[in-house]
Amino acid sequence: MSNYKLFGLGNALVDLEYVVSDTTLTNLNIEKGQMTLIDKEQSQSLANTSGLNVHKKSGGGSAANTMIGFSQLGGEGWYSCKVANDDNGNVFLNDLSKENIDHNFLNHKKPDGETGTCRVFVTPDGERTMQTYLGITQTFSESELNLEALECSEMIYVEGYLVSSETGFVAAKKALAEANKSGVKKAMTL
Repeated sequence: MSNYKLFGLGNALVDLEYVVSDTTLTNLNIEKGQMTLIDKEQSQSLANTSGLNVHKKSGGGSAANTMIGFSQLGGEGWYSCKVANDDNGNVFLNDLSKENIDHNFLNHKKPDGETGTCRVFVTPDGERTMQTYLGITQTFSESELNLEALECSEMIYVEGYLVSSETGFVAAKKALAEANKSGVKKAMTL
């Protein structure tokens, strides 16, 4: 008998929402309507830009958003991810806990590093422009998987963005292989 309806794995990101004008995007040399992966220096530069203020902060990432929506519809879920021992890591895990989603950090210490962020710039026309810094989630690996939780789940949901990390891709393949062995249904976002 399964304990979880859905076992998810993916990149843990904290969404930092900014309300900006088109002129601000132009001044920042950011192409409107795009999602761009950025490095640590670019992320820090945006964080230190005068006049940019975070409007809203919440846990996010493709698979995490799916897990939260699933939970809000009454589903029970487990989420495997990687966050750091920092404020954003706390925000992310607290948001999972508020939605009653179990995760691999319930009984494990968070590692040092920097939790990934997605800076979401929203213009008056409602268009979203994203600058994503993966941070520590870039090193998501098999060690973040809880195979016992996976084996007692009805379905696994794998985020396709994990292919951008060698260790994440290996972890996704291992989780899918374990799902096959245990008869767990599979779903993926590409």
